[in-house]
Amino acid sequence: MSETLTFYTNPMSRGRIVRWMLEEIGEPYETVVLEYGPAMKSPDYLAINPMGKVPAIRHGDEIVTETAAICAYLADMFPDKGLAPPCGNPRRGHYYRWMFFAAGPLEAAVTAKSLGLLAPPDKKGMAGYGSFEETVDCLEHALKAGPFICGDHFTAADVYVGSQIGWGLMFGTIDRRPAFAEYSHRLQSRPAAVRARELDDALMPKPDKEG
Repeated sequence: MSETLTFYTNPMSRGRIVRWMLEEIGEPYETVVLEYGPAMKSPDYLAINPMGKVPAIRHGDEIVTETAAICAYLADMFPDKGLAPPCGNPRRGHYYRWMFFAAGPLEAAVTAKSLGLLAPPDKKGMAGYGSFEETVDCLEHALKAGPFICGDHFTAADVYVGSQIGWGLMFGTIDRRPAFAEYSHRLQSRPAAVRARELDDALMPKPDKEG
């Protein structure tokens, strides 16, 4: 496709996940960096994302928000990159399953734990994640088929799942289990992941120098 691809982000946001996905795709894109505060709540940006949050992309006339949706969309729009099992492939269901497990139960459980808001044991059936322990155990089990979340083939689901695990290990919100540490190291050494980190790190605010 020849439509212009525009990426709206901030280097201290989930936009880092989309940056990695864009580098895996390897197609040209324009980056628009938005500061937190008025810039994200401006009328121009609210027309892109009424939530006033990043990341978002515009691809021609199409606007996509929500990080997992962006990753899935890009994989589908550039099928020659091989970042999603083709429609009709039995692994397609596996790919969707773990992409949205990470976007749903995993992120909800990690966030709830960080905020001290996990569902009490007698109410866990009301929470999509059940319990934090069950969610993390489920994720560990999924990685046993490795080396990637869909087995032998790296996909966009690895970008999303791997980012969630990488951040969890960095901030101590996910247990440092061997399966998680090995998986994260394997993904973070990919050339596209390295490029994405370098690009976003270069956009980070610079500390003020005195004198």
